[in-house]
Amino acid sequence: MQYLAVDRGFMTTLAPPSINVTMLLRPWFLPPDASAHGPALDHHLLLNLWIVLTLLTLAHLILLAGLLARRRTEATNLWRIEYLPLALLAILFATLTIKAERLWAATRYTGASLTALQVEVTGVQFAWYFRYPGLDATFGITRPQLVAPGEGNPLGIDATDPHSADDEVTSELVLPTNREVDLRLNAQDVIHGFSIPELRLKQNAVPGQTIHIHFTPTTPGTYAILCTQLCGLGHYRMNATLRILPPEQFALWLASKRKAATP
Repeated sequence: MQYLAVDRGFMTTLAPPSINVTMLLRPWFLPPDASAHGPALDHHLLLNLWIVLTLLTLAHLILLAGLLARRRTEATNLWRIEYLPLALLAILFATLTIKAERLWAATRYTGASLTALQVEVTGVQFAWYFRYPGLDATFGITRPQLVAPGEGNPLGIDATDPHSADDEVTSELVLPTNREVDLRLNAQDVIHGFSIPELRLKQNAVPGQTIHIHFTPTTPGTYAILCTQLCGLGHYRMNATLRILPPEQFALWLASKRKAATP
């Protein structure tokens, strides 16, 4: 599994005498990036952490200097020692907040491209289901009263809808590299947390709502899909697998799924 490989790599970088220079430059030990928007998020996160570390060090140095300095009785300039630092901190944190809002808006508030691959993700205790539209590029209608996992219809797809005949439902998410993906998140019962750490994705799936997130996978591989909300007794086993394939391999995989579903 990829997690085990990452863990082994982490242990190897810490074991002397071999030390990975990349890990020294990134001491926060983030998982590797596998999406186009990941580096920008990582840069902003690391910038925040370094700023907090710098401010923490500075605060302790000021405290130490105050304890060691001679007590003075003359009046001090409040503007220089209080108001100016507060104003600079306010500007700093306002700048970080605005940048974070823009990064969030890029995947949440800005719509995906019209050519993005459409995939529906549904969370249900305690599994993830992924649905791909067929050649008509339209999802079929789903109805709650038709949900019947034991009969092979876990999403409640209405068979009378002509758009549902070519929909593909899988328990594994497979995506192509370097193509934008528009995920439609749903939940059938309770709130589930859809999370893929390597893709820097984390979004709740809420019953009664369809939430869109879009991104572009960049690195082929196999990654874990987790549930980050405590959704019941089986929460610990609610996970799935994401496979990112080169475009030609993804096309072959999708064609094999459609061929298998054809009577």
